[in-house]
Amino acid sequence: MDIDWKNLGFGYTKTDYRYVSNFKDGMWDKGSITEDANVVLNECACVFQYAQTCFEGLKAYRTADNKVVCFRPDMNAKRMIESAKRLEMPPFPEDRFIEAVKKVVKANIDWVPPYGSGATLYIRPYMFGTNPVMGVKPATEYQFRIFVAPVGPYFKGGAKPITLRVPDFDRAAPHGTGHVKAGLNYAMSLHAIVDAHNQGYDENMYLDSATRTKVEETGGANIIFVTKDNKVVTPKSNTILPSITRRSLMYVAQKYLGLETEEREIYKEELAEFKECALCGTAAVLSPVGKVVDHGKEICFPSGMEKVGEITQKLYDTLTGIQMGRIEAPEGWIVEV
Repeated sequence: MDIDWKNLGFGYTKTDYRYVSNFKDGMWDKGSITEDANVVLNECACVFQYAQTCFEGLKAYRTADNKVVCFRPDMNAKRMIESAKRLEMPPFPEDRFIEAVKKVVKANIDWVPPYGSGATLYIRPYMFGTNPVMGVKPATEYQFRIFVAPVGPYFKGGAKPITLRVPDFDRAAPHGTGHVKAGLNYAMSLHAIVDAHNQGYDENMYLDSATRTKVEETGGANIIFVTKDNKVVTPKSNTILPSITRRSLMYVAQKYLGLETEEREIYKEELAEFKECALCGTAAVLSPVGKVVDHGKEICFPSGMEKVGEITQKLYDTLTGIQMGRIEAPEGWIVEV
């Protein structure tokens, strides 16, 4: 295949195979690998009428010794189970989730980008209600699928730093992000992110809906900060996405780099006191933020405007080193395909 791996963007590329399993009569079938990328549903399928659907995102990597591995798929399986419960959907078992991920990656092994290219294989498990539903109630039949696509960085680097804005609305408003403890549905954030892009910003920094004084997350990633004495701090809230990348970074900061870490409420007024800020997530990995614009007021971070901050760089290098096999991983973090 003729792919420019080093200049790959973050977008969909159809690969050869995907995984499909159906839920009917109270149980999941055995599932299978298929070449068919199309989904055919009734016009009244529950997913169309009441958006009964959820998804996950993780990645596969090619290591320095040419192995193909996945990063903490058990955490994605657990989080998707929580999403399914919240939406009255039948959870897809954790062991089957991990096995399905391995099967679909192995089937598309030639699509895993080469080591050192900067690209990875993005894995998208998702589930949706399939049978016709007219009244407001859960579906009784569901489909679980996984497709994969090679991707480059979510945020392109270069001279332009990532800029966030504090929007006029919050996550509880009609155009808020809509997270409820797990990764449920991003549709409610689409207007917000398009509006931010149209105004020249890369993302929105959302505040808590109750007081609009505390930092929570962006539309597509969690946030971490670094204090002037090198403490790694992240917002504490029960309404933000429980990011696997964020939790991994906090562990790396403490156990690998010997840094102090803290998860606590972070007030908007504190932003100017931090020396580094970065977005983190499966897609974003760890992307430095140059400034936050709060209704015309610019809050600039000493690092991020021209280059990656020292601590952010160390966190990035260590986490990607673990993912790519250059650094020994904690037990259970790496699953070989």
